[in-house]
Amino acid sequence: MEELVENLKAIGLNGYEAKVYLALLKKYPATGYEVAQLADIPQARAYDTLKALVADGVVPASADKPVTYTPIKPKDLTNRYRRKITNTLNFLEKKLPNVKDTHLEPVLDIHGSFKVKSKISEIIKSAKKEIMIAVWGQDFKNFEQDLLDAYNRGLEVKIVGYDAFVCNFGTLSRHVTGKDIIPTLGGRMFFLAADNSEGIFGSMSNSDSADSVKAIWTQNIEVVFLIKSFIVQDMYLTDIAEQFPEQLKYFYGAGLKKLKDKILRGTEFIKHS
Repeated sequence: MEELVENLKAIGLNGYEAKVYLALLKKYPATGYEVAQLADIPQARAYDTLKALVADGVVPASADKPVTYTPIKPKDLTNRYRRKITNTLNFLEKKLPNVKDTHLEPVLDIHGSFKVKSKISEIIKSAKKEIMIAVWGQDFKNFEQDLLDAYNRGLEVKIVGYDAFVCNFGTLSRHVTGKDIIPTLGGRMFFLAADNSEGIFGSMSNSDSADSVKAIWTQNIEVVFLIKSFIVQDMYLTDIAEQFPEQLKYFYGAGLKKLKDKILRGTEFIKHS
């Protein structure tokens, strides 16, 4: 009996309502006094509960005196609550996604080599369709197996390599001025975007201290889009540099010096350690 009470509570009845309904299934029609005795609950609570069940259409009341109560059939009860639950679930499925549209996912700091590397690995493993990553060879080694596993799962894997390292899967673009990035930005920068829904970027170092390895992680799709756009632009530029090396050298000088001077002169872009 207790199991029936708990399951009736699970579909929306409270404890007293469940006991009253079960009592009436044993004997009906029954007066309020008889229901209280059968359900083993206080008489005052029995009348309050019967009033609520009558209002819900679960226990119709007679029009004569004394008033007697009769439960609806169990099949009618389960059908009633099945429709109610189904309608509620349909409503939630339709409306809940709209709540997310107005909610901005947070942008969170992650500090420490272990935590940062663990989060990068987690993102790669949970990706479903696509991974874009810009990374140094030293750090690529830490995630090579995860990236290969993702590639073997059928994901698009696109990599920008800031230095010369070997990768036998996915699409690898080699950065033309990678050697200038560490002195400019003060660390081995990395950027990762997965499925347009999750991203992380930051800098690595040879130290495992919390101050030396820092990253920004987010599921904010606007920030993820910016990370992905940065990687895509790097891919464009690396391919152009590969196809037209002599022309770029002619226009901008060795190492794109003229271009760097034009864009970076007078800025505070260079990070001082």
